[in-house]
Amino acid sequence: MARRAILGICLIALMVPRMAHADPSALWHIIEGKCVPDQQAHNDPSPCAAVDISHGVASGWVLLKDRDGIAQFLVMPTARISGIEDPAILKPDAFNYWGPAWQARTSVEARLKTALRRDEISLAINSAYGRSQDQLHIHVDCLRQDVLTAIRANIARVGMVWAPFPVALAGHPYRAMRVDGDTLADANPFRLLAADPDTAADMGHHTLVVVGETFADGKPGFLLLDGKADRAAGNFGSGEELQDHACAIAHAS
Repeated sequence: MARRAILGICLIALMVPRMAHADPSALWHIIEGKCVPDQQAHNDPSPCAAVDISHGVASGWVLLKDRDGIAQFLVMPTARISGIEDPAILKPDAFNYWGPAWQARTSVEARLKTALRRDEISLAINSAYGRSQDQLHIHVDCLRQDVLTAIRANIARVGMVWAPFPVALAGHPYRAMRVDGDTLADANPFRLLAADPDTAADMGHHTLVVVGETFADGKPGFLLLDGKADRAAGNFGSGEELQDHACAIAHAS
């Protein structure tokens, strides 16, 4: 009996960190309970790297170094927004979180202590089925080398409207479209994805990845990649799969 009791205690001890990690509101607790109050009270964003609530908490955002990866950052709203499926991201006055996410590439480079080419940086948001947290968060990190190679080989075939990307990426099909512009200030990938009514009605199944580009005509822009979860096929719609949290690409540059 004593041995069973000790075994039970050990099992509980092992489960505690897993249960804590599984808390789908863990990121929200950091935002609401730490970063925003610290910024308001002390002008200190800790433990976040940055907090911008200059236009109010409802339209604010934070930048947080993710615990996974050497240079991965997360951009998240200071409002309670669950994810890509949340109707709040498509409201007429919705803040475009992709703008500061692209700006956050400089934080990635600072951690790596090296500059990256425009097409080596990626932004990703997972589907409702490919994430562990129920607070919208955009992953900002290096692109996988094999994904970069595939994109460079096929980027000329990507147009201004959604169409299937010529090859699978990380073993999964994606749609792609081109967006011109040096920044994402005037282009909200959420709205571009939801322009199709069928997609707008099923946003929770979609994952969205944005990669910086300089196109053959010399114009700066972005490649948008849209994947869709197919759980029966083992695809949970996690565009984060196209990123490399070890940033091997930084050493190859």
